[in-house]
Amino acid sequence: MNTIYNEKELDLLLTEPSEQLVEAVRSLSGDIAILGANGKMGLSQSIMAKRAIDKAGMKKQVYAVSRFSDREGRDKLDAYGIKTIACDLSDLEQVRQLPVTENMIFMAGRKFGTTGAEYLTWVMNVLVPANCARYYKGSRIVAYSTGNVYPGVKYETGGTKETDMTCPVGEYAQSCLGRERVFEYFAIADNTPVLLNRLNYATDLRYGVLYDIGSKIWNDEPVVTGVDYFNIIWQGDAVNYALLALQKVSSPATILNISGSILSAKEVVEEMGVIMKKTVRFKSTCQGLSLITDVSKLLNWFGAPSVSSKELIRMQAEWIMQGGKSLNKPTHFEVDDGKF
Repeated sequence: MNTIYNEKELDLLLTEPSEQLVEAVRSLSGDIAILGANGKMGLSQSIMAKRAIDKAGMKKQVYAVSRFSDREGRDKLDAYGIKTIACDLSDLEQVRQLPVTENMIFMAGRKFGTTGAEYLTWVMNVLVPANCARYYKGSRIVAYSTGNVYPGVKYETGGTKETDMTCPVGEYAQSCLGRERVFEYFAIADNTPVLLNRLNYATDLRYGVLYDIGSKIWNDEPVVTGVDYFNIIWQGDAVNYALLALQKVSSPATILNISGSILSAKEVVEEMGVIMKKTVRFKSTCQGLSLITDVSKLLNWFGAPSVSSKELIRMQAEWIMQGGKSLNKPTHFEVDDGKF
């Protein structure tokens, strides 16, 4: 992939649907509702869905649902012909005014700011899913979750698999497991086909694990981390996989790890230092366990990501070096105590 010079180019690449997805959309019946559409990934998810539908020559509608406190995001979606709907998903009466669609992607959630306001995180990550799962009874649902529901494991294990036991650390991760259990309940109680998307970590260039690392290197700051390894995936691939996953929903719910390669934090730091021509300072406080996932099931179903981890590292370094925009939303990937 060539160097990306501006946000317009970046957004186009992030929302470019694969040919595999275009074909999948042709065989998918019904409209698509995306709940939590104004978040970091929600805009890309909504626009890719619309572009895939248009390329497939279909007449399906994409509904993007959010509180839309940020008008800029809503304007972007409107420009693509996406139907935007302002809704507080914690208010069941407002949820009941939403259009019922055959397909729903659930992306609403809360992570940062959890510590000190844990009750708000539980409302967003457990009560809101209950409202939405109940209302979209019988729809195909792909619900975003996180690899944080797993325990840390040694690199030699190859990462946690979908069949491994969960062991969330901290209230954010615990509430995410609560979200999963809510969707699992409604998958069985209402025979609603569901897939739980355990994602980590998406890279947009304006934020992500690689941005966190690269910005410190570029600013001559040390990189200190509590994990020695992590997974990354191009955000365009992540949202592409989530839409493809509508083909794999089931009752009881299916679980799918969505991510890319497992990388060494030390090696990523060193590689970015070479690209940036910077002397790096790296310190690990890791106790031998890292939050890493096995993506064999994903690769078997849908094939490899379109952007390799090596390309991502180069793209991220170049974006930072040329002064590319930041969303100022650190991932805190280095946190190992579950406090966000």
